Amino acid sequence: MIEQARTDLSLAPVVRVLRLCLHLMVAGLLALAAVRALADGAPAAPGVLATAVVLLALYVLGPALLRARSSAAAVLWLATVVAVWLVLLALTPDGVWLAFPLFFVELHLLPPRWALPVVAASTAAAIAGFAWHTHTLSVGTVIGPVLGAAVAVAVVFGYQALYRESEQRRRLIEELTAARSELAAAERAAGVLAERERLAREIHDTLAQGLSSIQLLLRAAERAVPGRPETALGHIRQARTAAVDNLAEARRFVRALSPPDLEADSLPAALERLCAATARTSGLAVHCQVSGAPTPLPTPHEVALLRIAQSALANTVQHAAADRVELTLSYMDTEVALDVVDDGSGFVPAEVPPPGSAAAGGSGFGLAAMRARARALHGTLAVESAPGEGTALAVTLPCPDPSAVPETAQGAAP
Repeated sequence: MIEQARTDLSLAPVVRVLRLCLHLMVAGLLALAAVRALADGAPAAPGVLATAVVLLALYVLGPALLRARSSAAAVLWLATVVAVWLVLLALTPDGVWLAFPLFFVELHLLPPRWALPVVAASTAAAIAGFAWHTHTLSVGTVIGPVLGAAVAVAVVFGYQALYRESEQRRRLIEELTAARSELAAAERAAGVLAERERLAREIHDTLAQGLSSIQLLLRAAERAVPGRPETALGHIRQARTAAVDNLAEARRFVRALSPPDLEADSLPAALERLCAATARTSGLAVHCQVSGAPTPLPTPHEVALLRIAQSALANTVQHAAADRVELTLSYMDTEVALDVVDDGSGFVPAEVPPPGSAAAGGSGFGLAAMRARARALHGTLAVESAPGEGTALAVTLPCPDPSAVPETAQGAAP
């Protein structure tokens, strides 16, 4: 408590000024008592002067003892000061005035359970000493020291209450600042993760699939070079076109723009071109159909459906060994659905290894990316497959209120 009180006092500039005023008050009152005793020629004048000098010296040594941060030393110093003050009070009635600054010292250095009794005892000593010198006990003699003690108690306890409230506010501000910093860091991390996932999905659904298609075309051209140069040249031209398209895709997804197919036309038209391009490069029979009346969709919905279709067709070409693929886009009252069904070799969905794992051989991102796209738009993605029975992929997205769809998205619909 003593160390806390000293620390509290040392923190506030206003308190330091008040403490300086308190020191000056002690010195002034001691000088006043000594001067009046000498001026009156009282027999106790030498004793008053000596006691005042001793009390002033003890008071001056107080800060040095308090800096030692020893509770026992502080209590011993305070007891010595009070004892010398009592001697001064016994020698001269002017010693009563020193009770007021002593109240502050006692309240600052002692815990409340000790400070209040000590202040009360000092008040009683001041009243008794003054009454003994004047041989009277009037209302003024009692009210003066009591009022001074009450003022000291109110000031010290009021300051301590304000200081505690200030400390609570300071700690609260520090906690809020720390929480805000943590929240900002979490938001930055979430933003980085979201952007990383976006780039991973875009790379998988565009560049990776495009490079795979280019590889297949160049391999076919390599096989056709010896005897069928015209066929090889056609494959090379298709590979070149695929490279140009993928370069445009790369530039757009870096800028977070819509795919070129959606910028030029509607989602059904983009899906039809995708199916035609897949059939042309892979040799599969790829059919596209639209069910229901096309309705305007927000750009994120159209982008997600197109990317999922690209990824599903690429998986079919690379892994399914299929002969036929059916792609159906269905517009319903509250939902839009995309189904991709092939007659390939099929697989066991539960046995698909996690993306990026050793078992996946560095692949396996297709299904995870498609699920992430559907989940981001509050949709669902289901995969049904079994060995030798082909694969059916269905993604369903909720249709927003048409009135909430931007005009740019409405214009994209035929």
